[in-house]
Amino acid sequence: MAEITVFVALPFDFVDGGIAAGEPVECASPAAAIERAQGLWKVFGHAGAIAFVRTTDFEIGKFNDKRVLRRFGHVTDEYR
Repeated sequence: MAEITVFVALPFDFVDGGIAAGEPVECASPAAAIERAQGLWKVFGHAGAIAFVRTTDFEIGKFNDKRVLRRFGHVTDEYR
């Protein structure tokens, strides 16, 4: 099995009265993902951001569930 672990920071923005996810940013570690998510929210002014981790098995095309590491600001209900 060839599992790969991916750490991601994902920003959210207010759009048409709701909140929508922006472009995900892959990071090198959990700490880097948390730091990037906080920066996306606090420094770049997004409505919110999350840092999450996901493992993927590319051999069978299976994506495992996301595990949220940290939340900042406003995010969609899916990530609460």
